[in-house]
Amino acid sequence: MKNRYCALLIVAGLAITCRSSILAQTGSGKSDYRQVNTYVNPVLPGDHPDPTLLKVGNDFYHCGSSFHFTPYMPVYHSKDLVHWEVISRVLPPAKAGWVSDRPSEGTWQGAITYFYSSYWIYFSANGQWFCKADSPAGPWSDPVQIRTNPVTGPLGYDNSIFIDDDGKPYMVIKNGQKMNRLQALGRDGQLTDSVINLDWINAKLQYSWAEGPVMCKRNGYYFYFPAGDVSGGQYVLRTKELTSDSTKWERLGNFFKPVTENNVGFSRPNHISAPIQLSDGTWWTIGQSYEKYDGDDWSGTGRQTSLYPVIWEGDRPWGMAPTTSPIKNPDLPQSGILWCSVKSDYFDSETMNACWHFLTRQAAASFSLTDKKGWVKLIPNNGQTHLVQKETDHYYNVVSKVDFDAIDASTSAGIYLTNGNQKVTVTLSSCFNDGKKISLKLDTVVRMIPNRFGNVIWLKLERKEHELTGFCSGDGENWISLGKPISSVTLDKAQPNFNSWVGTSLGLFAEGKPAYFDLFICKDGLSPIIAAGYWNYYGIKTLMSGPEKAVTNTSVNGGWFMISGVDLGNKPPTGVEIVASSDKKGKIEIWLDDLKEGQLIASIPVKLSGGENKWESFSGAVKKISGHHDLFVKFPEGKAGSIFIKSVRFLK
Repeated sequence: MKNRYCALLIVAGLAITCRSSILAQTGSGKSDYRQVNTYVNPVLPGDHPDPTLLKVGNDFYHCGSSFHFTPYMPVYHSKDLVHWEVISRVLPPAKAGWVSDRPSEGTWQGAITYFYSSYWIYFSANGQWFCKADSPAGPWSDPVQIRTNPVTGPLGYDNSIFIDDDGKPYMVIKNGQKMNRLQALGRDGQLTDSVINLDWINAKLQYSWAEGPVMCKRNGYYFYFPAGDVSGGQYVLRTKELTSDSTKWERLGNFFKPVTENNVGFSRPNHISAPIQLSDGTWWTIGQSYEKYDGDDWSGTGRQTSLYPVIWEGDRPWGMAPTTSPIKNPDLPQSGILWCSVKSDYFDSETMNACWHFLTRQAAASFSLTDKKGWVKLIPNNGQTHLVQKETDHYYNVVSKVDFDAIDASTSAGIYLTNGNQKVTVTLSSCFNDGKKISLKLDTVVRMIPNRFGNVIWLKLERKEHELTGFCSGDGENWISLGKPISSVTLDKAQPNFNSWVGTSLGLFAEGKPAYFDLFICKDGLSPIIAAGYWNYYGIKTLMSGPEKAVTNTSVNGGWFMISGVDLGNKPPTGVEIVASSDKKGKIEIWLDDLKEGQLIASIPVKLSGGENKWESFSGAVKKISGHHDLFVKFPEGKAGSIFIKSVRFLK
């Protein structure tokens, strides 16, 4: 998260340098400290590989490779390119019997497009296929396989769709290291016309793979963007006509501007979407990266997707150099969509929320939302069954309430984490081990206590970066620790075969027999919410304050940070508490969802505590609110670095 990169800037000179970079990017004024004019990458945290991007009217849609997670190919919707939510899943497992649900397999590509008055998604899974719909929200048609012939050649994977100015669609085809081609599509979605052979693009392996190619058009030029390999790299070529003649094409070199920051925190981006133009003339693209910073490896989180402005120098496109500093928002209206993060679920609907996925086709058919009203029932057939989402954060408190009778060592149920290849797992569960127990387990490391609560218990898994701690309760209010934290480094770091190309999943599981779950909350507002776990921010930094991290402002204009997806429960809290240290008086404001269009719910007086590392609790009343929100914490104007915040917690 962003605090890690611009964060550890304790030296004043470095802090000034970082802030100057922010001001240079945004053309900043005081308003940036008072409202949300900027965003911070990645806008799609967690595992969002091979992104494609579609603009239709005032709406934006994203899809990409979903691999073995099913239902396959979630479709994301946005109004502002910054905030995204899942609105549908294209391919249910019942219609995908030929698709393997082994890690690293499944469906690749997920190229979303619009032509001939329909929405289409083209994907690869033992061949090229498409589904179509009247709306991105679905329903989507049954899959149709793309016909090929010896002239076309193998259709490969990671293809995309380019729409020319006259509305004619083309498939941008990639197979292996040396095959790059174009071919038109007919009204039936099938290939037509002759092949435009571009195999010369990577004949000498200049781009390693030249994969995930996408195209756009501007000022009469066609631009072709191939990616490098998994280590990063994005390139661009251009031509005035769609032709196989290599002499009519120009190789322009790298697409992204060189990185100038010392520690961007991510590997070189690639697999960008085709750049799109907004009504104000600006251009934008999204692209993926693995997360690494200060020698720490978060590759296990997956390929996270960021939003980049595209700058044109004449007819030469450049992607903005990757940065973890705030970037000026696209000039688009807000929509009320929250920042992309793990969603809470109280299982009150009779249909499964599209935010969830399953690890196998069998699991996707092995649950019930109607057997016990307000609960989800997970039904393992053989071994375990799982209901999970893509993990998006490095700080959270997951809470769930489970009804389960563990009868022997083969039965357990609770909270679940797994990496992409499903070789490293974490379970916090109600289980049986010489009697009923509650355990936290990662590989051979186990924390275990007797279950004195019965079949219905509350479980809470606390993550603080690479440390995981388990808690249990009989009422959801009074918690008992299972012992000291366990390290999740083996879960979070890179694994063989790039973690099977996907990131960590977080959710629920049942093993050996059915289990009921009453709720799932990822960021429990009644538990301490660590300030260093912010996403978006402006005018603040993170530093080490004793053994822990704290957040402070870097400007006399104040500053703010946002923690996504905080759950305040069904019953409104009565107050809010911050743990802070201060050498001045001031008021910390707590907002929900936005600093302008959102709601100010609390203003907490902070008094002198004796300075940094002199921690005190400060509290105040809150307006009557509940539910799932993005939480904004705003510093007062005045002296920079005078108030340090460690955590926020809502009170019953």
